[in-house]
Amino acid sequence: MGFGDLKSASGLKVLNDFLSDRSYIEGYVPSQADVAVFDVLSAPPPADLRHALRWYNHIKSYQNQKNSLPGVKKPLGQYGPAGVPDTTSGPAPAAAKDDDDDDIDLFGSDEEEDTEATKLKEQRLAEYAAKKAKKPALIAKSSLLLDVKPWDDETDMAKLEECVRSIEMDGLVWGQSKLVPVGYGIKKLQISCVVEDDKVGTDILEEKITAFEDFVQSMDVAAFNKI
Repeated sequence: MGFGDLKSASGLKVLNDFLSDRSYIEGYVPSQADVAVFDVLSAPPPADLRHALRWYNHIKSYQNQKNSLPGVKKPLGQYGPAGVPDTTSGPAPAAAKDDDDDDIDLFGSDEEEDTEATKLKEQRLAEYAAKKAKKPALIAKSSLLLDVKPWDDETDMAKLEECVRSIEMDGLVWGQSKLVPVGYGIKKLQISCVVEDDKVGTDILEEKITAFEDFVQSMDVAAFNKI
C-alpha cells in the first residue's frame, strides 16, 4: 500500500484518484491517518487535482486539533491503494566525501546521536498510541427521514407504522413520525431514525420496510444528514 512519492506529481495524482470516492484516508471522520499524509505535503495540491485539494483544505482546518483526532498514526506505507508502494522521498542524502577524507573524522560520528533520537521518538510514539487506544473510537452516525407510501387510502396506516417500527437492528433507533397527505385522500408515513453508518444502510432499511408488501408500496429517503 502507499501513494508512491507524495512529493512528486505522480504521487499527488495517486492521492487524488484515491480520494475521488472517499472523504478521508480512512473511515468516515478525520483521523490520524489524514494527519500522517497531510504532514508529508509541503504545499496544497494543484487546482486540477480537485479531490486531493478539497481533502487538503478540509484537513488543514483541523490543524489546531490534529493531536486530538482519533486513531494512531502509522507509516505512509500502510495507507492508500493496494499495489502502490510508498516511495515518498526523505531529506536529500549527504554529499559524498572525497576519497582522501574517508579515514578522517574531524567531528566524530552522529550515528550514536541518531540512534538515541530514534529510540526516543519510538518511545514517545508508543506512549501516544497507548494513550489514544484508551479513548473510545468515534462512531459515525446519520439521521434519516423516510417517506413510506401505502397502496391506497384504505391502507391501515396505524398498522403500517407498527410494521415499520417492528424492524429492530443493532445500530437503528426509530424517532418521531407523522402522516403527510399526498393527494386523493392518501397519506404517507414520514418517520425519522438514527443509524450507525457501519451497521445500517438505506438499502437494508428499504428491503425490510418494503417486505411488508400488504401495506407498503414504496420507501424513499426524504432527508439524510451526518451527525
